[in-house]
This record gives sequence, C-alpha cells and structure tokens, in this order.
Amino acid sequence: MAYMATHGLRRARPAELVPGTVSVITARMDYLPQGTPADWTDDELRRLQRTGEAVVSVYARGRDYHKVLRGRLQKLAGRIAGEVGPFGHRVFTDSAPVLEAELARRSGQGWRGKHTLILNREGGSMFFLGEIYVDLALPPTAPVTEHCGGCSACLQACPTGAIVAPYRLDARRCISYLTIEHDGPIPPELRPLMGNRIYGCDDCQLVCPWNKFARLSPLPDFDPRQALVGQGLPGLFAWDESEFLRRTEGSAIRRIGHERWLRNLAVAMGNALRGATGAAQRQSLTDALRARADHPSALVREHVAWALAQAPGQAGA
Repeated sequence: MAYMATHGLRRARPAELVPGTVSVITARMDYLPQGTPADWTDDELRRLQRTGEAVVSVYARGRDYHKVLRGRLQKLAGRIAGEVGPFGHRVFTDSAPVLEAELARRSGQGWRGKHTLILNREGGSMFFLGEIYVDLALPPTAPVTEHCGGCSACLQACPTGAIVAPYRLDARRCISYLTIEHDGPIPPELRPLMGNRIYGCDDCQLVCPWNKFARLSPLPDFDPRQALVGQGLPGLFAWDESEFLRRTEGSAIRRIGHERWLRNLAVAMGNALRGATGAAQRQSLTDALRARADHPSALVREHVAWALAQAPGQAGA
C-alpha cells in the first residue's frame, strides 16, 4: 500500500489534505444484510469448512459501499448546510489517504480492537467508516474506553498470522490485502492458509465477542447478490471478463479486475483440490483449472499451475 507512504503526514493532518479544514465529522454505517440470522457468525464459520464453496467477505456481497456511504454523507452535508448555511467541506469514504480508524477512535465511534478495527459496544465492528472534513469549528466528542480486556480470539483466529501482536497487523500477510490490494503473485507459503476465501476475510470479526451486538443495515443495498454467495469455485472461475464485469457491476469486487479474480479463485481451487475426497469434485476442479492453463495472463497461468500441483500425487502437492 505505497499510497500511504506517498502521502506521508498529510494522512494525519487533515488541513494539509483539505486546506481550511477545522473539524472532522466521522460516521459509521452498519452493513450486515437485512436477512442475517442471529447465529450468522456460526453460519459464516461453517461456510469456511465447505472447501468447494467460494467465500466473499460479508461487506462485499452487495452494492459497493463507497457509493452508498458517499451519497449518504453528501446528503448529511446538505442537511448541515440547510441549518448553518454554505460551508466548506469534503466527503471521504475510504477514498483518500485518511486515517479513518484513528479519527473514528478519537471522535468516540469506538475503540481500536486488537485486530486494529474499530469496535463499538452497541455495534461490534460490522460497519463502514466515513468522514466529512469541514471548515467549521465544532465541539469535539471524547474517545471511549477500550473493552477488549484479556481476549485474544482475533489473534488466534487469523489464518495467516497477520495480527502479529495486539493492535499490530502485518498487511503483507492479511488475506484481505492479498486478495484485494495486492496486484502480484500471492506468496506461495501463504496460499494454503487462504482456504476458500476469494475476496477479503472476516475471520477476526467472526470470533470477536462484540459482534453479537452487530446491527443489521436498514438499507437493501447490502443484501447479498445470489451470484456471490454459496457458489462453487469452478462456476465462478468459468466467468469470462464480460460476465465478471456484468456480475460485479456496482460491486466493490469489480475494482480488482478479472485477472486478480481468477488468481484468487485459482488459489482457493488448489486448496480445495488438495483436500478433495470425492473423484467427482477432483475432476470438476481439475477440468476447470486446465481450461485456464494457457490463459494470456502470466499471473493467472502461474497460480493455475500451482493449483493443479496441489492434487494428491502431483509433484509439489
């Protein structure tokens, strides 16, 4: 994530990023889909055990949150202008070098959990953060106290050991980073640890006790798309670029592009192939991978070759 270093201290100095900024209004928006059952964390953990199923992080199964939250923050800014008159402002939704988690912590939205995410006593961590930089002097809200105590569930649950210590995350090992932000080959030593996660990872949130208080979104925008939930790996791997673009229109997933989509799926298919117990499943995975063995992208070819080598009895498996 070189952009973080590129912008340097501007990330920590709002007035340097947006001249004239005096205060920052922070907001959070819950994203659990409306039909989410009470035992949703158990459901999601079971999904990870079905190795032939492709798992997309909960937040990305519906509409792109950037668009939803940005629009609602703009409406909020409009309502403020209606009360106080025109004012200088700029809206951010994970779209610029903003230290949003730290701003949220300082403004009382919650505390930093040991997984580095913001935790709220009434809402867990299943929410998005957004900000409005304003040229108004507003009274500050105080931070809240931390409530993780001696719990270390998130550290123990991280599949790749990316949470290297309480409050410290090595993004280079994080599955969310590897499947979304990283644009090159996924380190071979981390591939077996990724399981069937093809876009993002929720493990540290699934085991967090505070997420029993996670709230359902009042918006239908985050209801899951059928094509992205409960689907088998070979079926998604068969999407050509045009189908990928059509199926992910308006989704955050489109941002990674078709090449990285295939890369992520190939890793998951290799992991499924390694543990496949039925001949039919092995054949389905093998056939799908071989169909991409000569893909124009060297990145895809390399991950497909790795995946095929995971079959029992193959060299390198």
